[in-house]
Order: sequence, then C-alpha cells, then structure tokens
Amino acid sequence: MEEDQLLELDARHAWHPYSATLDPDPVYLVRRAQGCVLELTDGRRLIDGMASWWCVIHGYKHPRLNAAAKAQLDDMAHVMFGGLTHAPAMGLVERLVRLTPEPLTRVFLCDSGSVAVEIALKMAMQYWQARGEPDKTRFLALRRGYHGDTYHAMSVCDPVTGMHRLFSGSLPQQLFAPAPAPAFGAPCADADIAEFAQLFKTHGQELAAVILEPIVQGAGGMRFYSAEYLARVRALCDQHQVLLIADEIATGFGRTGRLFACEHAGISPDIMTLGKALTGGYLTSAATLTTASLAETISAGDPGVFMHGPTFMGNPLASAIANASIDLLLEGDWQANIQRIESRLRAGLAPCRDLPGVAEVRVLGAIGVVEMREPVAMRSIQRCFVDQGVWVRPFGRLVYLMPPFVISDEQLERLCAAMQAVLAA
Repeated sequence: MEEDQLLELDARHAWHPYSATLDPDPVYLVRRAQGCVLELTDGRRLIDGMASWWCVIHGYKHPRLNAAAKAQLDDMAHVMFGGLTHAPAMGLVERLVRLTPEPLTRVFLCDSGSVAVEIALKMAMQYWQARGEPDKTRFLALRRGYHGDTYHAMSVCDPVTGMHRLFSGSLPQQLFAPAPAPAFGAPCADADIAEFAQLFKTHGQELAAVILEPIVQGAGGMRFYSAEYLARVRALCDQHQVLLIADEIATGFGRTGRLFACEHAGISPDIMTLGKALTGGYLTSAATLTTASLAETISAGDPGVFMHGPTFMGNPLASAIANASIDLLLEGDWQANIQRIESRLRAGLAPCRDLPGVAEVRVLGAIGVVEMREPVAMRSIQRCFVDQGVWVRPFGRLVYLMPPFVISDEQLERLCAAMQAVLAA
C-alpha cells in the first residue's frame, strides 16, 4: 500500500496508546530504523531521542541482536515454560542472578513490565498469606510514581497526578507517601522521611510491601531523588517487617549510570522488576526477581505453588536476544559511555534554563529533562520536533531525552539544539 493508504487505514482502525479515536493526534509512518535514526516513508530521517520508550539501548537493527534472533529461529521461536525449560531462558536466568544485587536468586520470567509489577504485588501478598498474616495486603507507594497500566499496577501509581484517575473508584485502595523531596546527590534529613515513617507506624500491620522506582521516578514526573532517601526506606522496611519492591523497569541496565539504580544507595530489594531494555527493544520481555527465602515461604504455604503463569514466559526468542543484549552492554565500557552521554546532555540542555516557561533542567546518566511551567501543546510541539529532524515525545510539562546508548556526540548535539530551538519558539 502507498503511504496515504497506510495512514488512512491507521486513522480508521488503529488505536494508539493514550490517544483518542475522535480527532486523533497525527502519526508518522516509519519505513525503517537503523542505529539512532528513524526513516519515514516520505524520506525524512529523525534522530530518536526516546529509544522507543527507553528500551532500544543498542539502537535499531543491531547486527549482534539480529544474529541472535536469526540463530534462535532456526531452533524454535516459542515453547511453553510449564514443565519445559531451554538454554536461552537458563542463560538469561543465570545472567540476571549474577548481575542483580544479592540475595535475588529466584527469577520469574514474564512478558511485559506491567505484568512484572503485577507478579511482584502477587508475590508479596502470597508471601504473607503463607506466613499466616493474611491481613497484610496493602501497598505503600510514592506520589508521582508510575508502575504500569494493568489493573493492580494502576493502584500503586499516583492517584492524583497519575494517568488512572478514571479507575480510582474500583481499584484497590493503597497508601501513598509524599514524593521524595531531597534531590539526587542530596542528604536525606529526618523531616524528609517523617511522613513515610509515620505511615509505617500507623499501617505497618496491613502493609505487604513498599513499591517504588529507585532513584528515578519515570513517567510520573521524571524526577531524580536522593540515594540516602532510598537507603532509609530500606531500613524502615526492615524495621517494620515490610517487603521492598524495586521497580527497575525503566532504570535497569545502565540508564542512570549504574547497572541497576538500587546500587546508588547500596541496597537490595526483596523483589525487583525488570523490563524495557532487557531485550534491547527487540521483543517484549520482563522478569521479576526475588530471594530464595521468599520463594520457599510461598512454596511451603497453601496452595504450595506461586499462582501465576504467563503463556509467553521464558520465550526462547526473547531470551536469546536478551542474552545477546546483556552481553553486548557489558562487553564495552558502558559506564564511561553513559558518562559521555550525561556530560553532553548537561552541556547541551543547560541553555534551556534561560528560556521563558522553563521551570527546571535536570540530567542523570542518559536522561535529560526540561520541565516546563505549563503543559506543552502536544500536537504542535511534536510537529516542530519532526520539522527539526528529531523524534522527541513530551508529556504534560516534561520535554525529555532518553536516547539509545549508541548515540553519537553529533546526534546528541542535534537533539539538544532541537530542544532549544523548539522550546524557544
């Protein structure tokens, strides 16, 4: 079909994420993608500043990942994980256990980040059921947090500023502490953690777990907070016998300058969720990790098994690509590369501080954020970025960059220059 036919078909039948079918936002037709560049069917080439929602860390059409996919297809694309196992999944399990903080030694493979969060919440509740404490069913989360769009995951997203207010009346009612006040690199005073600590004292007997995004609050606000704050949350969880779930779906695999964001605080959660960059953006895949103690407690309780089983868990094709993606990341000096990206983002976005309407500019690792005082006009700003030859997808008051790790200095400079030009206009 021709370009106009495809766009007409899209407008008539496709329903895009967070979009309306009446008077929808414009979409752009991609013909191919390679490295950090998206090529549209009309010939325009856009530098991708989003890494396709933060997952394409090695860029598009990487030969190593392509080769892993093709080799695995010669053996099998999929086989059920119930009662069967295979080398690609075991290779992935071994890597995840080796790389994540101790004592996370049990890996439950699944098929998306939101599902990984659902699994983490179910693990926490089933753990306390097995311990003979069935009243511990609620969760304590942070304001401005985001953990996914599936049903129980929505309940631990910010209920006011999040994207799920429409469903609040039917969701499980959770507890929320204020968003962390101290910024990344700052100390955490007693006052900064006081309300969080009070919620433990008041509701500790009904709390199954705390769930948070370590260091970086992603889609709920792109905020970077104190590592000491995270360490103090871990200490409160230990003191009150409450599990800690670290949602590393956005931060895992180097995005913040550490392999996992928990490492900034030197802590280990009881449960960790991973996704997005796990397969380098090739296929949807995720994992929920926990400790041997938690897994054994669940297994010893009624009904003697963990009650979850995604159809595509442990998918061989996704696992093989994930193995290649992890190896590719770790073979190079990825930390120096993230520092390179961070320094370029700091220099390139600094002039935005002087633009009218800009509230704050902040950078951490391979994340650069320009927060505006007012929400941006999505339709017009998206068109302006495309006209500048870049793909940047803002939301609310946030105009941000989370590019692939393979992005060149020149491409970073062009992304930052486009940010300045569009926001100035």
